[in-house]
Amino acid sequence: MPIVDVTAHAIERKHEEGDRAVRRRKDVQRTLKDTRERLTSSIGLNRAFEHELAATFATNRISSALPLMLLALLPTVATAHHAKPLYLAIWYSAIIVATLTYYWICNRFLTKTDQTVDHDGWSYRFFAAETFLSVAWASITLVVSPSMPESSRLLVVFSLILFSAVSTIMSSTLRVIAFINLICVSIGIASMLKWTNLMANLPVMLLVGGSMVFSFILSGQLYRAQFEGLVFRAEKDDLIGELETEKSRSDEARKRAEDANLAKSRFLATMSHELRTPLNAILGFSEVMKSELFGQHQVPQYKEYSNDIHVSGEHLLSLINEVLDLSRIEAGRYTLTEEAVDLVGLVDDCIYMLDIRARKRDLKIHAHFEDDMPRLWSDERAIRQVVLNLLSNAIKFTPQGSEIVVKVGWTARGGQYLSIRDNGAGIPEDEIPLVMETFGRGSHALKSAEPGTGLGLPIVKGLVELHGGAFHLRSKVREGTEVIATFPPERVMEALAAVPSQSPRRRTQAA
Repeated sequence: MPIVDVTAHAIERKHEEGDRAVRRRKDVQRTLKDTRERLTSSIGLNRAFEHELAATFATNRISSALPLMLLALLPTVATAHHAKPLYLAIWYSAIIVATLTYYWICNRFLTKTDQTVDHDGWSYRFFAAETFLSVAWASITLVVSPSMPESSRLLVVFSLILFSAVSTIMSSTLRVIAFINLICVSIGIASMLKWTNLMANLPVMLLVGGSMVFSFILSGQLYRAQFEGLVFRAEKDDLIGELETEKSRSDEARKRAEDANLAKSRFLATMSHELRTPLNAILGFSEVMKSELFGQHQVPQYKEYSNDIHVSGEHLLSLINEVLDLSRIEAGRYTLTEEAVDLVGLVDDCIYMLDIRARKRDLKIHAHFEDDMPRLWSDERAIRQVVLNLLSNAIKFTPQGSEIVVKVGWTARGGQYLSIRDNGAGIPEDEIPLVMETFGRGSHALKSAEPGTGLGLPIVKGLVELHGGAFHLRSKVREGTEVIATFPPERVMEALAAVPSQSPRRRTQAA
């Protein structure tokens, strides 16, 4: 009963994770769609960008409210002795009211969200507030008198230019607002200069005009930089959204692959048990029958049939073992039983085991081993399987009367290697990746109808890589094939120094 509860809980949790993944994918797709819509516009500026530019404008105007009110004190002080105090107080009060009104409108706009903003209506509000503030500043010309000294008049002009520059830069994200400011301030400055000698003040007029033009050009540069920044940010958001979508798909694919791998492992474990049980009975009874332990067969062909059944059963058993070994290697569940292994002696034993098969095909195996090779810290069963698989392939696909060369030696980095080379038909270069795949077989093996499953080389490669080594296959058509398995220097065992024996006196003290 507890097992059922755990299984049900696991299934429910898996379904919840699947639902969360679906909801997350829908949210990402919705965000991706919104981002792509932001990048499309029929008038050159989409709604989302318009809102962000307007928000930047409002933020800038709020931050410039206090500096502009303080800046208004400069012309107030400059005209204090040459203007009526009542008019001057009315002018400064108008500046305060216009600035605070501008502040209130911008603050109200920032409290709105992107979905509820009527940009046309707020643009009219900004336009009206800017016009009110600019006209209030330009009306300083109505307060001053023609008898004002030249220095005071220039100070007022300088104040208007400074106000125009600040306002134009702060309004760079809304070019129409900046243009309105320039027009109003230019009219005010022109009315201030009508009382002066044009030729005498020509440099001042050129300076004023140049500063106004420069401020407008600078605001255009700031607008383009702000707009390009928004485009780049939108593209970045678009890319992040696509990456999130692909990551969600990758996670789902990985989950499906894990489930499939788990199902495959369970299937192989079940089939291994279900197949080996009757297969062992087939092998046992067929061996009894071919050996005629309970008497000779009345028909001699029965003995041959029993032998064929036994051979086929052994082949099927080896196939099952290979499939299970490969599945364990791919799943990372192949456990190495490591010990000190003499690679030279192990290869020599494998050559001796397969020598009879090689002689039947009139093949000669030449072994070249380097002397004094230290032992290798590895799994003896796995290394033996590697050597037997490689030698069997060499014997199987080498024509009669040929030679097979086996080498064991040192690598350049201090590791050990095993090389098996034959002078058979070889493998075409484009088929080398195929023979390295699971159940992959080359065209020569198919034409010659050699028995095999295509699992030998993948198993060899997996076992060698489990030891931290590398497997290479080199082949040329009509020249032969060479396979090389290398093992890292970390697995080569060095001779340890003898442990010094303790003196009798020291042993006594220890006792």
